[in-house]
Amino acid sequence: MVQRNPAPADLEPIERASKDELQALQLERMKWTLKHAYENVPHYRAAFDEKGVHPDDLKTLADLAKFPFTDKKTLRDNYPFGLFAVPREKVVRIHASSGTTGKATVVGYTQNDIDTWANVVARSIRAAGGRAGDMVHISYGYGLFTGGLGAHYGAERLGCTVIPMSGGQTEKQVQLIQDFKPSIIMVTPSYMLNIIEEFQRQGMDAADSSLKVGIFGAEPWTDAMRGEIEARAGIDAVDIYGLSEVMGPGVASECIESKDGPVIWEDHFYPEIIDPETGEVLPDGSDGELVFTSLSKEALPIIRYRTRDLTRLLPPTSRSMRRIGKITGRSDDMMIIRGVNVFPTQIEELICKMPKLAPQYQLVVSRDGHLDKLDVIGEVRPEWTGKLTSNEVEALARELEHAIKTYVGVSTRVSLLAANSIERTMTGKAKRVIDKRPKLV
Repeated sequence: MVQRNPAPADLEPIERASKDELQALQLERMKWTLKHAYENVPHYRAAFDEKGVHPDDLKTLADLAKFPFTDKKTLRDNYPFGLFAVPREKVVRIHASSGTTGKATVVGYTQNDIDTWANVVARSIRAAGGRAGDMVHISYGYGLFTGGLGAHYGAERLGCTVIPMSGGQTEKQVQLIQDFKPSIIMVTPSYMLNIIEEFQRQGMDAADSSLKVGIFGAEPWTDAMRGEIEARAGIDAVDIYGLSEVMGPGVASECIESKDGPVIWEDHFYPEIIDPETGEVLPDGSDGELVFTSLSKEALPIIRYRTRDLTRLLPPTSRSMRRIGKITGRSDDMMIIRGVNVFPTQIEELICKMPKLAPQYQLVVSRDGHLDKLDVIGEVRPEWTGKLTSNEVEALARELEHAIKTYVGVSTRVSLLAANSIERTMTGKAKRVIDKRPKLV
């Protein structure tokens, strides 16, 4: 793995600004954002008035805690364009979520917003070691999903050569990587594993490819998964974070020289950590729910958006801005199994520690009488499939059950299948949890 450590001249001034300089800019932009939202979005005017606050009440950054939260329900209640702060004619692009759990969440961008987005993604790719002239293979899905186009415009802004492959067609993904020889790939970590497996299926080693850096996002992944991908693909794997409601990919991204958590580009996105139960703002370093306020968005200013991602704010290292720790789960996808809080990432960590198991898995939650039960479906690695006896596979399953009981605190039933038995995600995010419990009414 080859790392490109940036020279100071490569950085924007804000990336090495003092804390006072950064906070002065944040306060100026936050005042503008609150005023812009209050004057142009009926929802924000009503929500501010109901809470008895006005944009003029913001005197310090800490005063943001006086203002109301925004969440997915807010966006769905104002579907499709009710939260736009500019005339629809000024919106040059629209993205939207899939809407699988309700109405889609719609976001809009002015031309200035598109430029800002391209700039922060370009900054993110540069932080990952990318430079003008590098070839970037983009396997994020294109379309209403923000991943593909967000990565695309950022890579072009940096001056890279873009391969807009999108997701799916895994055999062709491998062919183009072999033929075009890109040095950077941008993709979900789960789909990167599919690509690695396709290299192996074709009798090739992904570590021998031209790829040097992988920029992975759109779903939570662990340090164990990072180690898995780096070892098998021979690349540096860095984490990029974003969500469409706040901007898209590029809200935060890791620096290749430290790989110690995504740096939040705080000149455009102001973070808070709150207690997910009480809404109280917690000090840096505390575990809680991540909340964002946009500082420069025109079309869709977002005030105190509850991401539902559980993490913590860490002090600056490679840049002047704070970092987020690994996402440990989401406050809305946490499973409660017989009173135990369980996150998929906890089980992923344990699977990745077992060298004969592949990092693909599904968690199936069902109801046994009045009690919930959790089944874990995993895979044996390709190189071990067919070489282990049924008793040895059963012993591995029992070993994983024991580890889950010991470290997570919940009893499970583990089933281990042959390699490539679990349905792979060809585009977008991996579906890790299948909940078969009756819906509450």
